[in-house]
Amino acid sequence: MTEVMTSPQTELPAPPRRRKAVWLRELALLPALIVVFVIGGLVDDTFVGWSNIVSILTASAALSLVVLGESLVLITGKFDLSLESTMGLAPALGAMVVIPAASAGFGVELPAAIGLLIIPLCGALVGFVNGFLIVKLKLNAFIVTLAMLTVLRGVQVGSTKGKTLFNLPDSFTNLATTTFAGLPMSVWLAAVLFAIAGWVLRYHRVGRALYAIGGNREAARAAGVRVDRIAWAVFVVAGILAAIGGLAYTGYVGALGANQGSGLILQVFAAAVIGGVSLDGGKGTLVGALTGVLLLSSVSSLLNYAHVTAEWQGAIYGAIILVALIIARYAGGKPQT
Repeated sequence: MTEVMTSPQTELPAPPRRRKAVWLRELALLPALIVVFVIGGLVDDTFVGWSNIVSILTASAALSLVVLGESLVLITGKFDLSLESTMGLAPALGAMVVIPAASAGFGVELPAAIGLLIIPLCGALVGFVNGFLIVKLKLNAFIVTLAMLTVLRGVQVGSTKGKTLFNLPDSFTNLATTTFAGLPMSVWLAAVLFAIAGWVLRYHRVGRALYAIGGNREAARAAGVRVDRIAWAVFVVAGILAAIGGLAYTGYVGALGANQGSGLILQVFAAAVIGGVSLDGGKGTLVGALTGVLLLSSVSSLLNYAHVTAEWQGAIYGAIILVALIIARYAGGKPQT
């Protein structure tokens, strides 16, 4: 692929003032996150304890993987609503080929390794179809992914007959139950994938191509970027990440509900946007998206600590997201378009 910009070796370093501004925008949500922890500490001093921080990180792992995939799609100027259904269907299919018919499986009882392999393959297939319809056939991303969300949800509910899948093999829950240095492997996996994706976006020509495509698709094409191929590949990667996120969530819950992932896409968009990823494409960083995930998970934990009833949690949750957006807007110094 032809490079759009100068190579990292020849690229001039950004002026100190500019680098400082970039870091300020990436960490614009930190003040809001600190406020949440201060309030949480006043509500209950165990909120700021290590055990609750681990709980927040564990609960954030699955969401962060889906947010990572959505952020990459958003940076290219598109979006994918179907990721929430991919998060449910992919692990469901992987589990149903493994568990017996008595546990709502297909009854084929294949080895668990094959079931685990099916999960990312299913996510990749969904992303491949989305990419084909949007990139090649030039269909509207909103309509395509909304329709795909509905189709996948129907397939999941229909194939499971609306039942929750129990008696899952240990390999389907190990990601959330196995720990290293006190943290579940799902947290480490999310951290590693964010680090790799962040490095690619910042330093690799593919990452710079994603920003170029999102900023001005035709200009990127004129500069030699293989726009369609890269944009299509991003949908595939996002599908794989959503599928792995679904596996992490299944391990966290210990079962797989027929509606797993339903309604999650609102949190996914909220985390990405309040983290500074632009809905118009070409802007945003994964550090910002990650802080958005941590803020939402911290707020959710705070509401539970404050014994806020489920009936009020939605309204308060939305209001806090609006406040965080305002704080991030002025801390970051640029409009969030």
